[in-house]
Amino acid sequence: MALYHLLLLAVIQGITEFLPISSSGHLILLPRLTGLADQGQIMDVAVHIGTLAAVILYFRKDAMMALFGLGRVVQGRIDTPGAFLALCLVIATVPVMALGLVIELTGLDEAMRSITVIGWTMLIFGVVLWAFDTKSPQTRKAQSWTLKHAAILGLWQAIALIPGTSRSGITITGARALGYERADAARLSMLMSIPTILASGLLLGGEVVMDADMAMARDGAIAAVFAFVSAMIALSVMMRLARRISFTPYVIYRVVLGVVLLAIAYS
Repeated sequence: MALYHLLLLAVIQGITEFLPISSSGHLILLPRLTGLADQGQIMDVAVHIGTLAAVILYFRKDAMMALFGLGRVVQGRIDTPGAFLALCLVIATVPVMALGLVIELTGLDEAMRSITVIGWTMLIFGVVLWAFDTKSPQTRKAQSWTLKHAAILGLWQAIALIPGTSRSGITITGARALGYERADAARLSMLMSIPTILASGLLLGGEVVMDADMAMARDGAIAAVFAFVSAMIALSVMMRLARRISFTPYVIYRVVLGVVLLAIAYS
C-alpha cells in the first residue's frame, strides 16, 4: 500500500476509535468515498493493535490493576479493586462478543456495511447521545461502577456492532444515561474498549495471519505506529474536553455527516 494510504487509514482509525464518531463507519466509507482500494483485514488488525496499545498506555494504571486482578477472578476471588474491575470488564465484554459471533456466522456484517446504514446510525445515535448527555445528571463516578451497570453498559456496547454507531459513543451514551459524570463516562468507555479491541483483534488476526507476507507485515507495522500516535492524541484531547464541555460538538459532526451520507444514499 502507498504510504499516504497507510497514513490516512491509521489516522482515521486512531482518531475515530475513541472519539464518539464511529471508527468502523469511517473505515467503511474511506474506500467508497475516495475510490481507494479496501484496506483489507490485515490492515484492520494492524490499526486495532495500534489503538489498543494507545489506550493501554494512557490508562496504564487501571489496565495493570485489572490485569493483575484477572488472575484473582479466575481463582474465584473478588477481593481487591483490581479483581472487581476485571470482573466488570469481563461482564461488559460478553454481550458484544456473543452478538458479534452471531452476526459473523449469519453474514449480517456485510449486509450492514452500507452508506445508508451508516448515515442513519450516525444521525440517530448522535441525537441519542445529545439527549442523554444534556438531560442526565452527573452524580456518579467511575469508582462507583457496579456489576449491574457493567452488564447494562455491555448491552449498550453490543449495539456498536451496527456500523456507524460508534463503540465509544454508545457506551458513553449508556454511562451518561446511568448518571456518570462526563469524564468518568469516557473513562469507563475507554477501559471497556481494551478487552473488546483485544478480542476483535485476536479474531481478525486468527483469520489473516496465514495470508500475511513480509510486505503486508511491513505495511501493518507502519499503520500500527501511525494509529498509535493519532489515538494517543485523540485520547488526550477527548479526556481533557470531557472535563470542560459537553459532547455536543461530536453530536453536531455526527448529525451533519449523517445527513450528508443519507443525501448521497438516496440521491
